[in-house]
Amino acid sequence: MAALSGSASTLIGTQMTAFAGAASLSQLQNLQPSPRMPVLFVGHGSPLNVIEDNEFRPKWEAMGGEFGKKWPKPQLILCISAHWITRGWWLTGMAQPKTIHDFGGFPQALFDQQYPAPGAPAVAQALAASLQQPHTHAPLGLDEHEWGFDHGSWAVLKPMFPQADIPVIQLSMDYGRPPAEHYALGQQLKSLRERGVLIVGSGNIVHNLRTMQRSASNDQAYDWAIEFDRTIGEQIAQGKLDELQNFQQLGQVAQMAHPTYDHYLPLLYAAGAADDQEAPEFFNAKFQGASISMRSVIWD
Repeated sequence: MAALSGSASTLIGTQMTAFAGAASLSQLQNLQPSPRMPVLFVGHGSPLNVIEDNEFRPKWEAMGGEFGKKWPKPQLILCISAHWITRGWWLTGMAQPKTIHDFGGFPQALFDQQYPAPGAPAVAQALAASLQQPHTHAPLGLDEHEWGFDHGSWAVLKPMFPQADIPVIQLSMDYGRPPAEHYALGQQLKSLRERGVLIVGSGNIVHNLRTMQRSASNDQAYDWAIEFDRTIGEQIAQGKLDELQNFQQLGQVAQMAHPTYDHYLPLLYAAGAADDQEAPEFFNAKFQGASISMRSVIWD
């Protein structure tokens, strides 16, 4: 689990005043009405995927290339990454978010990566005041200094949108709250799809670093990893999106798939913003290291 961000630990309880209680999703004037955008959940896996030749990154690149053709180019990307864990829920509110290299032991080429996409402070302010934290119904916090783009966001957005010309806002996750609340917050995001916002959840349906076998091929995985990935995939395919929040009821298989479930939670935001009548399309439905599912899905 990622460490608490500095903003979350020092600014708990801070609320926006300029928009407090006044803004609603329909009043986000910086976002124009648009055809409904798709929703993405991306299995991001190793940070090295952004620089190494593999079978996963080309799918991200191809998916990004469809925006402006099959789908409109996003006005804004709202990314929920497994790597921003906070108390309460927060949005990045800076104009030029920094690229965070929140990992260690990797080649210098990975630390040299930058993703200079702009932020969207005015939109972030309105969203912070409009969205409600499911437990307290308070507005979201706004982080104007501490965070930025962690590798759960930039490592998938850079291959998809390499020009970095689309504003990006990250939404944190309150790991202390139950899965149902993460799904409920995802449901609040649904109307943003009608205003040119591409919602991207970035995590992994199976994520157990303790049991990784780096020599395993992308077609190999533990039985429990295959079972959990298949079960979740079937729920998505059948439109049983509400059931995704009950993953812990799968018992030992779920515990093996997620010793901590920070990488599963972004799926709940994407699923909450999706419609159970939308036909999901899977891609990258393989594994890394036998215990990380790269299965990704787009709802359109």
